[in-house]
Amino acid sequence: MDDAEIVRQIGELTEEEHRLERSHAGVGLSEPELERLRTIEASLDQCWDLLRQRRARRHAGQDPETAAQRPTSVVEGYQQ
Repeated sequence: MDDAEIVRQIGELTEEEHRLERSHAGVGLSEPELERLRTIEASLDQCWDLLRQRRARRHAGQDPETAAQRPTSVVEGYQQ
């Protein structure tokens, strides 16, 4: 997956997240919707992490293709 594909995926996930949140403004989400929102948020964290890895490798003169998606348990623990 190259940078453009990652950015595209981030955009799609963000749009879905916003649609889900807007469709329930003022009303709570159902359990399946909450679970989908959590999945979207975790996927976004993974995408951003992968994009940052690729950019850092490129900046350091390394091959960005060697960057790999890390597990949710790793990226969810990062401080923002």
